[in-house]
Amino acid sequence: MKNDLVSIVVPVYNAEKFISSTIETVINQTYFNWELLLVDDISTDNSCKIIEEYVKKYPKLTIKLFKSKEKGYAAKSRNKGIEEAKGRYICFIDADDLWEKDKLEKQVKFMKDKNCAFSFTGYEFANEEGIPNGKKVYIPEKINYKQALKNTTIWTSTVMFDMQKLLKDDIYMPVVKSEDTATWWRILRNGYIGYGLNEILSYYRRTSGSLSANKFEAIKRIWNLYRNVENLNIFYSFYNFCFYAFNAVKRRI
Repeated sequence: MKNDLVSIVVPVYNAEKFISSTIETVINQTYFNWELLLVDDISTDNSCKIIEEYVKKYPKLTIKLFKSKEKGYAAKSRNKGIEEAKGRYICFIDADDLWEKDKLEKQVKFMKDKNCAFSFTGYEFANEEGIPNGKKVYIPEKINYKQALKNTTIWTSTVMFDMQKLLKDDIYMPVVKSEDTATWWRILRNGYIGYGLNEILSYYRRTSGSLSANKFEAIKRIWNLYRNVENLNIFYSFYNFCFYAFNAVKRRI
């Protein structure tokens, strides 16, 4: 079990409203061999104070808080967590999201059964109170690079990597908007396959101020990835964008 440690990376910024429930969703996991790495991006609220209270309350659990010295946004926060991670497996959860209690247990077993480097799960949208709204996102059994360009179904809080098969350099995130999607694409472009565990194990809390809630910004971000990160020509970018838009609408209606 020591070799199967799961490192859970959480970028934190002004998350005082939700961070307790996110930490609790990890503490309540049926899989106990984990470390929780929270990286604060200079929050101006009580996020750090709340996290520090959990560190004191659960001294036998590995809950660590890292404080950024300069503003770095989610990519740099996740990269700091990746740098500090000691686990065979690395996964992510955003500071306002939730997991089913057996999420880690099922996903670690799934990765061993599939002998894969990269996996992700199904999820369901939830309101600000964390109550699922019935809109479930089921995911494919496998996804390759060309398929992922058309369908951004891989959501960060469902992803897990096996670091016996990948290097940390493979999963460090670029400092761009939609850095998570850019990372999945880069890994897949390098020949890996993403394996989907098609069960609802995570809950995507949709808050009114979240970046993903702004549809126009999402369009600009994905187009920038096509053109300036993946360096696709305008025709192939438009081709993939049409599928992306269709799939994005389908997930949300």
